[in-house]
Amino acid sequence: MIKNNKQNLCFAAISLFSGSGIGDIGFKASGADFLLMNELLVDRAQLLAINFPTASIVTGDVWECTDQIIETTLRKTESLGMPLFLVSCTAPCQGMSKSGQGTLLKNIRAGKRPKFDIRNRLILPALKIIKTLRPEFVIFENVCEMRNTIIEDDDGQYRLILDIISEKLGKEYVGSSYDVEMADYGIPQRRKRLITAFTRNELAIKYYEKGVELIPETTHSNNPRLDKLPWVSVSETLKEFPPLDAKSFKTSNCESIPFHRVPVLDPKKYEWIRHTAINSSAFDNQCISSKCCFQGNSAHGAKRNGAGINQAKKDTPLYCQKCGSLLPRPYVKMKDGTLRIMSGYTSAYKRMDPNLPCPTLTRNMSFPCSDHKVHFSENRVLSLAEAFCLHTLSDYDYKWGPICDGKSRIRDFAADTTIRESIGESIPPKFLEMLGNHLVKLSKEDSQFYCGGRQLQLLDLSLV
Repeated sequence: MIKNNKQNLCFAAISLFSGSGIGDIGFKASGADFLLMNELLVDRAQLLAINFPTASIVTGDVWECTDQIIETTLRKTESLGMPLFLVSCTAPCQGMSKSGQGTLLKNIRAGKRPKFDIRNRLILPALKIIKTLRPEFVIFENVCEMRNTIIEDDDGQYRLILDIISEKLGKEYVGSSYDVEMADYGIPQRRKRLITAFTRNELAIKYYEKGVELIPETTHSNNPRLDKLPWVSVSETLKEFPPLDAKSFKTSNCESIPFHRVPVLDPKKYEWIRHTAINSSAFDNQCISSKCCFQGNSAHGAKRNGAGINQAKKDTPLYCQKCGSLLPRPYVKMKDGTLRIMSGYTSAYKRMDPNLPCPTLTRNMSFPCSDHKVHFSENRVLSLAEAFCLHTLSDYDYKWGPICDGKSRIRDFAADTTIRESIGESIPPKFLEMLGNHLVKLSKEDSQFYCGGRQLQLLDLSLV
């Protein structure tokens, strides 16, 4: 570790599969000086260059850029005279996530793609980079399904990805994988991720062998005790935002707050959402006929078919089972003019619970038909400005522009699609700032930790 010009401790780091650097901005706040960042997509790499101006941005496929990443990092660490402290690795998760696996399974059965997603093998060149650079700490962040993900290794054998990571890193590194709920760290979003942490730092290993985890202790809980705070709710987080309504352009925009705007809904979708109760789906809406108002119509649901695939019910009633009037439920119009219930899961067109952290912010957060995306009290989805708060990005000096093509400025900010996808693909930076601070603490002799309610003192390796 060295001191920067502001006399704050900083440490050398590189980031692989960096996305737009939203998570890494948290590591930066904890002291990370990113020497290099690697990203495949140009629009994400443009944002990296804006927010990490001193980092070497390597844009391209990690398979093809492996040597460049290694050589550039070695040259920079030698020039700075500082060891590489951290490698942050966030390989693509689409082939591992629940939705990705479901799509994969469907396509496999249709004979449309190979059995194993090639994106999951991107961990292999990353491990070559890590093994060569030998950082003191390695953090892999991915979906929890990574635990059960199988890939083809360098020898053509199909094995669990976590076993391959452990084997490639070798006995020099120790570590564990942790299922982390972001809401347990005071983040107003329920987002579960698998954090796999390894270290070869001698002090960190001693702490770890005495029972100190390689991730920080949780601070919040859905069932708080004396030592934990309650989860932070979506309604509490967004209480200062002016209301919006997706009925018209005029009511769906707030000119005084950048990015506080939402898509306008067509009239029928607006009606579906308008009648949707808290923590319920529009598929469960009941009769609104003034002459009937029957509230006992069959609800939506899902069940597994003969192939084991979980599918939404197709016989959910669209018309009131008592008076026959059209229910305010999602439907599609057929070629012959008839209406049928729309295909959709029980979480589609679902309104959030105001008393809980918001559901996971995904790449499709601006679409009410996506999973649990309807605002808890207003007839709309979340605005991008609200998403920044719920993702804790608003706590940091992150810039969305200007976007340039060479020396020419082409737009003030990144496209909304890029912004939405960047958030959906990333981890809340607040957690990574806490994690970065924890890693620094693990590398210091005078740190204090508690195990079993007793203070751990490393100097004599005893519990006092």
